[in-house]
Amino acid sequence: MKSLGFDAAVQAVESGQADGVIAGMSITDERKQTFDFADAYYESGTSFAVLDSSDIQSLEDLEGKSVAVKTGTQGAELAAELADEYGFTVNTFDDSPNMYQDVVSGNSAAAVEDTPVMGYAISQGLELRMIGEKMSPAPYGFAVLKGQNPELVEMFNAGLENIKANGTYDEILAKYGADEGQSSSTTTATPASDKTYVIATDTTFAPFEFQDADGNFVGIDVDILAAIAEDQGFKYELKSLGFDAAVQAVESGQADGVIAGMSITDERKQTFDFADAYYESGTSFAVLDSSDIESLEDLEGKSVAVKTGTQGAALADELADEYGFTVNTFDDSPNMYQDVVSGNSAAAVEDTPVMGYAISQGLELRIIGDKLSPALYGFAVLKGQNPELVEMFNAGLENIKADGTYDEILTKYGANEGQSAETEEEPAAVEKDSFFAQITNNFPALMKGLGTTVYLAIISLVIATIAGIFLGLMRTSGNAILSGIATVYIDIIRGLPLLVMSFFIYFGIPSMFNITISSIVAGILTLSLNAAAYMGEIVRGGIQAIDLGQTEAARSLGLTKGQTMRRVILPQAVKVMVPSFINQFVITLKDTSILSVIGIVELTQTGRIIIARTYQSGSMWLIIGLMYIIIITILTKLSDYIERVYVKNKTSM
Repeated sequence: MKSLGFDAAVQAVESGQADGVIAGMSITDERKQTFDFADAYYESGTSFAVLDSSDIQSLEDLEGKSVAVKTGTQGAELAAELADEYGFTVNTFDDSPNMYQDVVSGNSAAAVEDTPVMGYAISQGLELRMIGEKMSPAPYGFAVLKGQNPELVEMFNAGLENIKANGTYDEILAKYGADEGQSSSTTTATPASDKTYVIATDTTFAPFEFQDADGNFVGIDVDILAAIAEDQGFKYELKSLGFDAAVQAVESGQADGVIAGMSITDERKQTFDFADAYYESGTSFAVLDSSDIESLEDLEGKSVAVKTGTQGAALADELADEYGFTVNTFDDSPNMYQDVVSGNSAAAVEDTPVMGYAISQGLELRIIGDKLSPALYGFAVLKGQNPELVEMFNAGLENIKADGTYDEILTKYGANEGQSAETEEEPAAVEKDSFFAQITNNFPALMKGLGTTVYLAIISLVIATIAGIFLGLMRTSGNAILSGIATVYIDIIRGLPLLVMSFFIYFGIPSMFNITISSIVAGILTLSLNAAAYMGEIVRGGIQAIDLGQTEAARSLGLTKGQTMRRVILPQAVKVMVPSFINQFVITLKDTSILSVIGIVELTQTGRIIIARTYQSGSMWLIIGLMYIIIITILTKLSDYIERVYVKNKTSM
């Protein structure tokens, strides 16, 4: 084997320095005048690629720009043919790495290369993405000089036939992720790089995604994703956020993809690129078992509960006027179901397999009418981003369907009706846990959620206290500029709902500045910034509560303004502030529940996740409420103790 470079390799055969050449060499009529080719061993094509960060989406966008090509290749010929049509110029290089580097460094806007070669380079971390479709289909062939070494061509052909027959050929292509469109029996996408993809999902959408009794996320979506990742060899981190937040996470760049029972619609295709559909669903209405409602006509004058952003919500909006019902909107399925159970709504609308699973778990509802709005579920990425992830999902889905894994997953969750599974098995109905069994069975998860709640509250309060002291001092400094800055900050923060602030920090800032913020950091920032405004007012109030005569007396004794504040005013003011500080801690502790919207599994979110599995909301919310009462009572008693000790010490001094 002589590694020479493409042009030198061809010339080596022509000059008799080599007996044959194999170098991804396209079989063309022109080359056949000089070489004898063996049977084609690969069907390739040519693609254009641009920088990941480029706004170029098509060949039309290359007008007035440069395109890098590799000497003597099919890509170079294609670029030369298209240069006038699309108005670009051509830069020529001797090898692919330098060609790619010319694009990375910004000298050329695009590179042209054989599609599998380009795909492999991208999978290895090259920050390019392909645009347009694969062009100039061309077979690769092994070649010898015309009339020379016919026995070598004959042996190549015979060997190629044999390795195709015994599977070796397929294994080689699969090994390098180049078997798309070839004769291999399984499909493998371009090999994954070392990147770990962040995949967002819902939290309470059983049987597609939910948490089991051990705290692990399971479900059809979760198991399908795991099976595909194992088949394709890519790594991922699953982020459980809730449906709306999961979609926003992909839009803002906080996640690479979303799998959450997401229906493929024309509207969503404007924002997302979908992989092949992995499940065909539909939507159903359900009412209480004891209800006398039998059809949609019976819903006139009543309320119907829906889940935000779902196909069911869209369907209910369409039918509301026709059937005369109103719509109540909820963020998750358990609360939507509970609204029907409690009698506030007459019916709920949900994807049929999800509704069926909930009923099988003891939810006292029954489905009415026919399944409506057939919809395909799809895995999605942001439009134009992570095409390799879509490719791997498609390839893996095809493989797990072929080897039976897909059917096993659907059967496991009783959701294979109308799909490709050969058997159908409804999940066994379960008995509801007692109140104490709920505590016992979910104790580890509840304590973990409580720990997260307390951790967030303490860290946030420490930061807020430091910031609040500065704000309070600025407000009472007598300096108009400092006081004005502090006043504006406090007014803005106090006028901004905590929910809006959490969304802005977690989704808005990353989208605006192209950065990533973890949910924990976003949660701490949200609570800290909010609490700091109130802490600033507590400090201001504490300082102003001290009689002005204290300041005048200290200044008359020769103390500076700073010394007066540190040694006279603040020590007395702290005594006034302690109850308010503890009160703010309690408020911040309760405010942590809002952070569930950005995927933080604190105590309230833990309760939602457990309810999504058990559908026993009444007892679980009672447990969660008791836990909050206990921890807040402990904090209140602690504050009383600290206040008594502080007052006693100050008095004795």
